[in-house]
Amino acid sequence: MKTLNQLHKILIAIEDSQYSDSVAGYGYELARKLDATVALLHVNDIPVSTPYVTDPMLNETPIVMPEVIQAQDESGKKLLNRVAEDFGEGVTTYTFHKLGNPRDEILSTAEEWEADLIIVGTHGRTGFDHFISGSVAERVVRKAKCPVLIIPNKEDDTKKAE
Repeated sequence: MKTLNQLHKILIAIEDSQYSDSVAGYGYELARKLDATVALLHVNDIPVSTPYVTDPMLNETPIVMPEVIQAQDESGKKLLNRVAEDFGEGVTTYTFHKLGNPRDEILSTAEEWEADLIIVGTHGRTGFDHFISGSVAERVVRKAKCPVLIIPNKEDDTKKAE
């Protein structure tokens, strides 16, 4: 395993949520301290089939409308650009926008880009929510070939305390 001084390539996985800014901010701060390069990754899930252009009475298979994929693509690219602009000053940044399973795409991008560290956030779901949705962060940790830093969402805990 690499030492801290050998971490030169940091992959930061972000999504379009309020938590991603804290993940990106932490990742970029670490990159500055380590003089590392950052790759920002955003993954769009494959859209659920939509029945808008099919007739269920005719037993037609629902299809994914190209407009949905295009809208997701544009939104993902805007997110990557905004995060890089907001947090990436002075840090060499590459952006990757993928379509697929977030866990699989994070792992494959880390391997292709030869990341030394992966940084992901977590929503902190527990119980039934965790059982249903699973945890991308947990799955990445299990399969990654490099260290993974998980930035928890502690906002929920502070709201509960109020």
